[in-house]
Amino acid sequence: MNTSKLWPLFAASAFFCGHLQAHPLQAEPINHAFVSTFDRFNIPQDPDESLVNGGLLLLAELNCTQCHAVPKSWEERLKPKPGPDLNGVGSRLDPDTLWLFIRSPQSRKKGTQMPGLFHGAEGDDEKVEALVEYLSTLKSSPAPMPSGDAERGKELYHKVGCIACHEPAKDARPPKVAADAEVEKPGEASVPIALADAYDFLTLASFLQNPLHSRPAGRMPDMRLTAQQSSDIAAYLHTGRTIEKATTRAALKLPKQSAAKGRDVFQQMNCVACHTISSVGAPFSPVSPPVKAIAPKPLKDLAPAKGCLAEKQLTGTPRYDLNDLQKRALTLALALIQKEDAPKLTAHEKVDWQMTRLNCYACHDRDGKGGPEDPRAQYFGVNDPGAESLGHLANLPPNLDKVGRKLTRAWFEKILWGQDGSVRPYMDTRMPSFGREQTEMLIPSFNEADALEKPFKIDVTGLAKHHRAELGRQLLGAKGLACVACHGLKDRKSLGPPVIRLTHTTERLQPEYFKELLLNPQVTQPGTVMPPMFIGRKTADKDIESIWTYLREVEGQPLPEGLMSSEDFELKPDQQKRVIIFRSFIEGAGTHAIGVGFPGGLNAAFDAKTSRWAVIWKGRFLDAMSNWQDRSMPPIKPLGTDVKPMPASTSERTYGGYTLDKAGIPTFRYIENGQQIEDTLRPVKDGFEHIIKTNGKETKEVLSW
Repeated sequence: MNTSKLWPLFAASAFFCGHLQAHPLQAEPINHAFVSTFDRFNIPQDPDESLVNGGLLLLAELNCTQCHAVPKSWEERLKPKPGPDLNGVGSRLDPDTLWLFIRSPQSRKKGTQMPGLFHGAEGDDEKVEALVEYLSTLKSSPAPMPSGDAERGKELYHKVGCIACHEPAKDARPPKVAADAEVEKPGEASVPIALADAYDFLTLASFLQNPLHSRPAGRMPDMRLTAQQSSDIAAYLHTGRTIEKATTRAALKLPKQSAAKGRDVFQQMNCVACHTISSVGAPFSPVSPPVKAIAPKPLKDLAPAKGCLAEKQLTGTPRYDLNDLQKRALTLALALIQKEDAPKLTAHEKVDWQMTRLNCYACHDRDGKGGPEDPRAQYFGVNDPGAESLGHLANLPPNLDKVGRKLTRAWFEKILWGQDGSVRPYMDTRMPSFGREQTEMLIPSFNEADALEKPFKIDVTGLAKHHRAELGRQLLGAKGLACVACHGLKDRKSLGPPVIRLTHTTERLQPEYFKELLLNPQVTQPGTVMPPMFIGRKTADKDIESIWTYLREVEGQPLPEGLMSSEDFELKPDQQKRVIIFRSFIEGAGTHAIGVGFPGGLNAAFDAKTSRWAVIWKGRFLDAMSNWQDRSMPPIKPLGTDVKPMPASTSERTYGGYTLDKAGIPTFRYIENGQQIEDTLRPVKDGFEHIIKTNGKETKEVLSW
């Protein structure tokens, strides 16, 4: 049956089926292959010399260079992105969805970058059906996911950053918009999500938790969602879900096609140029001899008036449904490539190119370009009301000017593809992972682009006399420069509005940038609320190095004044669930005291000078603050109750140290009257069991109150 005349009807039935219009998150239809940064940064009024860069972007993002060979000088610039991995596609999409999408991609998913390869020629229906049969055999078993809550999913979708690219729902109200005010709608087109309703719940939730698994290009990044959050958003995306049926497929009554034939068609139509199938042991081996794929011409030999850009495309030519501006841009790009070698990009241009390809500009601005448009920015919120006073610094992702000389390599890796890189706990929006392969090249390009000819000099060796952590701690504190008024540290919030915590400063920041920022915050980070505390300060260099020394050693240091509390130094055996041994000056036990705190609220102190148990008490153990804070080191007082002094020794003893058993309980050793003594206290119901071994002979008594 020749169905070529029915193709327009089939395409229309696919589009006008009601489910697309009913989907709560469906954006306005996009009637061309959508590359968000092309649409955002190019307009018909642009001159040719500007629009040509948009054409180069389309060549790369539409994966034209997967099929068309690129002149060597252009290879790096026009490197194609990896297409979706089709392993498991038979579990993600049902046969009807596969049929509709393969037969007419733009009809099933408006704005898709996948080209249509079938134009209704004789035999196309059978080829599409064979591809469906083959792809349906590519199964996978997603891990179990929790059930989802659509209301929670709606909240997450609108606050973690999804709306930077995707359409906000009409019934979602930004946090600061009044209940009776009209919500401004985004002026820029949104990335379509029309296939969300085709996935079943489990595969959609699994995809949302790890989109890079099946889409390694990173254009749908990993939002670092938990399993529960992924399920909640999946439940929300399925609100009002209607599964589209390919009624025209049934009407054709096509003969059964084999999966083996579908695999041949997959090769013949050159689907392998974009798609990979990562499953081990694919269902079918390649045919012998292999089916020859269509051999596209190199870019240098393409005629813009023909092929994909032609007004009337021939059978077998990929159909992208390009609009007039895209065709003009691509024509300009082809003419440039065919005329001259690629110009060498500067580091700034390399950064801009990759940020444009990955659409980093949806959230970030750099060098005056990008950032979320206002109708989207209004959804970016904070979870700490105290951060509201910081304005857009609290809720919007940071400006990326100077970031190449700001962050260390290790922290770049945490942010771009690793874990635990967030330092803004008050911000709802998340920094997603785009994958290492797509972002690693940005690091050296950032470094080169943002390097200063004469970097700031800072000595971080720790060898200078002023490189003392205590000096830095005092400067940060409430009686010093009062940095703790805004900056928290470790688990402590700041005294005022929350900004970035200082815990990981020396891991995160390059020391030269740290000094640059402190010396002149407004120049280094325009718009920052940080005051210029060091301008005109004669000791600025030394003070900054002292602060760096403290922050580098912060794990072993007390907190600055203002963040510190007396509880920070209390030793708590119950909390640590172990015996705590602490050497210090202890009241009642002298200057050579060894405190022993047991879980359960029994404590004792051994006087190593006289080799005896000097005091026992109940309840809380010891507060070690004076060890840190007071140079005179006054004796520490036991914190508990029922403090009981023990009898003094009547003979001379020579201290010999102590050993620990498996439970961490110490046994003290000393020599008395020429005999080796082992002395142990063990908690019992009514107090301590006092065990003394003299040359191996053991005696016991109970010490109680």
